Amino acid sequence: MIHKESIDRIMDAAQIEEVVGDFVNLKRRGSSLLGLCPFHNEKTPSFNVSSAKGIYKCFGCGKAGNSVNFIMEHEKLSYPEALRYLAKKYNVEIVEDEISTDEDKEAAHKRESLMLVSDWAKKVFVENLWEHEMGKAIGLSYFKERGFREDIIKKFELGYTLDEWSSLTDRAEKEGYQKTYLLETGLSIFNENKNSVYDRFRNRVMFPIHSVSGRVIAFGGRILKTEPNSPKYVNSPESEIYHKSNILYGLYFAKKAIRDLDNCFLVEGYTDVVSLHQSGIENVVASSGTSLTTEQIKLISRFSKNITILYDGDPAGIKASLRGIDMILEEGLNVKVVLFPDGHDPDSYVREVGSTKFTEYVEFAKKDFIVFKTDLLLKDIKNDPIKKAELIKDILESISKIPDQIKASLFVKECSTLLEMEERILLSELNKIKIKKIKKENQQEDLSIHTPEEELVHEQPRAEHNNANQEREIIRILMQYANKDYVDPEHEIDTSIAQHILSEIGNASIIFYNEPYASMLDLFKKALDSNFIPDEKFFTQHPEASISGAAAELLSTQYVLSEKWKEHDIHIPKEENILKKVVDNAMAHLMLKKMMSVLKEIQNQFKEVSDEQMQTELLQLYQQTKIQVSHLEKKLGVVVMK
Repeated sequence: MIHKESIDRIMDAAQIEEVVGDFVNLKRRGSSLLGLCPFHNEKTPSFNVSSAKGIYKCFGCGKAGNSVNFIMEHEKLSYPEALRYLAKKYNVEIVEDEISTDEDKEAAHKRESLMLVSDWAKKVFVENLWEHEMGKAIGLSYFKERGFREDIIKKFELGYTLDEWSSLTDRAEKEGYQKTYLLETGLSIFNENKNSVYDRFRNRVMFPIHSVSGRVIAFGGRILKTEPNSPKYVNSPESEIYHKSNILYGLYFAKKAIRDLDNCFLVEGYTDVVSLHQSGIENVVASSGTSLTTEQIKLISRFSKNITILYDGDPAGIKASLRGIDMILEEGLNVKVVLFPDGHDPDSYVREVGSTKFTEYVEFAKKDFIVFKTDLLLKDIKNDPIKKAELIKDILESISKIPDQIKASLFVKECSTLLEMEERILLSELNKIKIKKIKKENQQEDLSIHTPEEELVHEQPRAEHNNANQEREIIRILMQYANKDYVDPEHEIDTSIAQHILSEIGNASIIFYNEPYASMLDLFKKALDSNFIPDEKFFTQHPEASISGAAAELLSTQYVLSEKWKEHDIHIPKEENILKKVVDNAMAHLMLKKMMSVLKEIQNQFKEVSDEQMQTELLQLYQQTKIQVSHLEKKLGVVVMK
């Protein structure tokens, strides 16, 4: 972990306008800087940067935060990685916190050791390819026969393993690398019968697998000679640093292009990725020798919500991959599919026609999943009505996985045209599938089963708990004025605004339901318990991105009062001069929401109670609460329509 003092130095050194300015063309407007948002497409600038507050806020897409948040979001880095990025930019020396327990120290040391031995092995494989006679004659010749240029071979750090039983293992031990780490990364294998250790990869060209941040964590090795009992590819086994379901081959090299083009090409093999990169098509990744997983889809979604799957012409493989399309839909991403002519895969096709015609073909041939799946499956049903009914259910099953109801309804309309079925029939069938799924999930979770109407209609949070605006305003006031005085001579109150608000919230037993406001309120409570009142900087530089982002959003304003108001002698009082009124109004709005919630709960209880005495008590409580509501409405000047 990075030491707190190092984090503070990084935050102090990082100038938000310089950090953002590396990626966005900023122009000054008043006290802020303005530019086109890097996180969504826009023609009119709505991305604001405040040098004084050290924050950014886009009033178009809502993204907000500090320098670290910006680098995390733009470069898709973790919090520590973003800190290191900024430390390097501003030449800030990083000190790591002392890890507390021996177990933590050992775990950190082990993980780093696995990374180091993997990086060392990569260097050996690269050295074999370029400097060893066998590597040049066999490995380098293979890559060049595939048409790979030297710069691309070096970019992907491709290599070669010697046709020897234990050359890597022996060399590792000579150079001081522990056998334990060779075995755990899978670079070496232990033979129990012979009580010996040998190399996993022998006489293969090597494809290093990089993490998102660019470190080598595993390998894929392709055989170069035909051997009946040897697989074409051998991949590293799962390890502490490599979980194949969480990794996409080539993502480290593709992430910028995926983000810039807002589309990710998904292919099957390592050579497809390398070949397309060589042709200038860089927004491409492969699933590392495994079926597509939910984790891999989520990884892509960090960079783009659009996936284009590039299949070769093998019908059996395509049908087996339909499950992957359903998984992509379930994660809320958009998916299109491209089939290449028979006998071609992305690698062979781009080598045959070149990058320009390849791109033109993809644009021409790509199909929405609904068209692709329908065309594919219609070929099998001929005129069989039973098979057609099964096809319709299969396609509706896919549509049911789409979380966006508007998208789903549009696909139903398209399906209606393609399959020559009435739209209302398809919608009815789709709802049946959804209801069946809901009931199954509820039974698995051992919950009461909701009626279909409840699940299909009530998608928003319950109104009585939808206090986001009120909670937001309370947190904004606390952030900006927590340490200011709250003085009420009438009730003999003289305290800080933070203490007054938290006291009122505690006395009224008010619960915050919306994140991150609930977490921010807890931070205020804990701070006050330690006789510390946090300021704006505490939140804008908070390591939790949701909190620092919310803080930046709360402190940003899109509008500035026109100077013409002053010309016409129109004066708006500054908020800091009327703080008591601001605090009282915010608390009154919050209390009103709570009272309305209480009224709703009393009404629900009354319907369920048959005891006359209990009903009387509930009615009395209802009347008392109504009086409180009326008082608050009068105080706030709320007009209630009857």
